[in-house]
Amino acid sequence: MNPTLRNPLLFAAVAALIVATGLLNSWNVALNILNMGLISAIMALGVNMQWGYAGLFNVGVMGFVALGGLGAVLVSMPPVAEAWAAGGARVLLALAVAVATIAGAVALWKRLRGRRARGLVLAVFLVIGFFLFRWLFDPAVAAIEAVNPAGTGYLGGLGLPVLIGWPVGGLLAAGAAWIVGKTALGLRSDYLAIATLGIAEIIIAVLKNEDWLSRGVKNVVGIPRPWPVPYEIELQDSAAFVARMQGWGLDPVSASAIVVKLLYALLFAVILLALIWLSQKALNSPWGRMMRAIRDNEVAAEAMGKDVTGRHLQIFILGSAVVGLAGAMLVTLDGQLTPGTYNPLRFTFLVWVMVIVGGSGNNWGAVLGGFLIWFLWVQVEPIGLWIMEQITAGMAEDSAIRQHLIKSAAHMRLLTMGVILLLVLRFSPRGLIPER
Repeated sequence: MNPTLRNPLLFAAVAALIVATGLLNSWNVALNILNMGLISAIMALGVNMQWGYAGLFNVGVMGFVALGGLGAVLVSMPPVAEAWAAGGARVLLALAVAVATIAGAVALWKRLRGRRARGLVLAVFLVIGFFLFRWLFDPAVAAIEAVNPAGTGYLGGLGLPVLIGWPVGGLLAAGAAWIVGKTALGLRSDYLAIATLGIAEIIIAVLKNEDWLSRGVKNVVGIPRPWPVPYEIELQDSAAFVARMQGWGLDPVSASAIVVKLLYALLFAVILLALIWLSQKALNSPWGRMMRAIRDNEVAAEAMGKDVTGRHLQIFILGSAVVGLAGAMLVTLDGQLTPGTYNPLRFTFLVWVMVIVGGSGNNWGAVLGGFLIWFLWVQVEPIGLWIMEQITAGMAEDSAIRQHLIKSAAHMRLLTMGVILLLVLRFSPRGLIPER
């Protein structure tokens, strides 16, 4: 089929699935799928930049998503005055000492000559810096986490609009990508994958254990909503809104939830369209052609005078920034940061399935994969449960086989993802919307 006709039909099919969910199930469920599909599409777009443009195998997507969420928290949550008074200044001083220690160690390594003397001086310098850092840091953290640990127990944020936190989340992810890239991009693709996965786990471990920063596994709740999205209770308290919904024959409570989700969808769609426009412009520019040339043959590109490592670092930072932006949008939609929920299955494997199924190297393919795979991830389990109930309808209620099959419906998600991946790789190995 002609791609000009096939691609719109694929998007129309996914849209029809979401609309059918609204008609047959609930519009709240359908809009939830739509909003998470928009965020998933942005994540897939970021990974597609790294893999589809440059062939970089990043298995640490989870860590960059989490850093994006942390950025939204640090910007939007109100500062905890008691925690700042108890140890905020001392924590900042300790972090400054840590940065100065690392910078000083780098400077010493460059200036000193003689392997043995340099190693000894560097070791003494780092040990002194470490103990000074811990001397400042540990009492300050203990004092901060002792301030109302059930409700706060952390420093809070800057109290700014959460929309500012979205690009800040992208910048945090980009900064981490620069550090990772400077150390790991020279590795072979499989070693790069191992390095990014390990660093992502380190990021999650920090978020889980540093309560003074992110409340750890106690979670940060009550993240403000972006403009122009109101709270449902605000709409329900509006006499004009209630009268209008009742005039249309709608329940104001259900209608308020639908209006909020529609506004979120509009906001997310604007950001996704802007990113697609920029991505398409970049991909079709001389820069994009150069990136694809490096991806296809690094030796030939380097022989033509291209800075392969520098360009890899560039695209790695850009893709991670987009993933971090999606992570900030995700915690804003959820209204909370929950470090314990970040796992490789949801925030790395699933995003990679979106890119592969949609079409690696094609921005529209990554977007299609984001919507399609997220829809299936949400809907396959209840559909699987219904199928199992129909299959076992004639069995006795206490039948061991019946109970086993019904309990197995929870695993339909993983089975379906594997089957879809195999089918796409067999019949359309370049994805549903392949790269031209």
